[in-house]
Amino acid sequence: MPLVDSHCHLDRIDLSEVGGSLDEALKEAREKGVTGFLCVDIDLDNFQDVLTIAEKYPDVWCSAGVHPLAKIAADQLDSDELKRLALSSDKVIAVGECGLDYYYDADTADNQRQIFEKQLKVACEIGKPVIVHTREAREDTLALLRKYVPQGLTGVLHCFTESLEMAEAAVDLGFYISFSGIITFRNAEPLREVVRRVPMDKILVETDSPYLAPVPYRGKSNQPKWVVEVAQWVADLKGIGFEQLGQATTENFRSLFKLPE
Repeated sequence: MPLVDSHCHLDRIDLSEVGGSLDEALKEAREKGVTGFLCVDIDLDNFQDVLTIAEKYPDVWCSAGVHPLAKIAADQLDSDELKRLALSSDKVIAVGECGLDYYYDADTADNQRQIFEKQLKVACEIGKPVIVHTREAREDTLALLRKYVPQGLTGVLHCFTESLEMAEAAVDLGFYISFSGIITFRNAEPLREVVRRVPMDKILVETDSPYLAPVPYRGKSNQPKWVVEVAQWVADLKGIGFEQLGQATTENFRSLFKLPE
């Protein structure tokens, strides 16, 4: 049964329980049926780390981008450098993680918007999808996506925690919605309703490891193998079998990121 962890930070996970070995962490995930991993960049200084991991393993890919909470001024982000990195290897399949986060840093909203827009432009220019982080910034995020969709922008709203209305608006723009271990949390019923309502052909699953470990591992450092827990919850919420969920989300992943079957 194929299953993909569509968003993880393999350069940051806690390897202490697997003898300090990323090989072992990935092996444990593969033994549970995970057949692919997208190792996501959060600023250009750690791009080489994620690329090195992606190039070591045939079932790992990576991205190039700048997180909205990265401490960087908009004029410090060199679009040409981002473009160069994003085109530097076939293993780089997306731009991001980029977006807007007003929950933690609303004071930098203008700077965040400028950095986000630079990355959306690059994604359109090189024809790669974006991985979008959005929190407490619904209208501004959607406004920028709407601006660039006519220029060919595609992508995913990762670790989705926003409203059903935002999910529906994003899906209407052609975007995918990715769900993480948050859907397993006790207070996440509104988010579980979003899972029920988003079309199956627009859903991805992820761990966002090392963050947001799902129940029953909440509080621990998240591991890629626990994407299986997220997938089981999504399958149950959609009223479908686990294998059907795995097949569908894997096909969605390959379609979005333009990977061969």
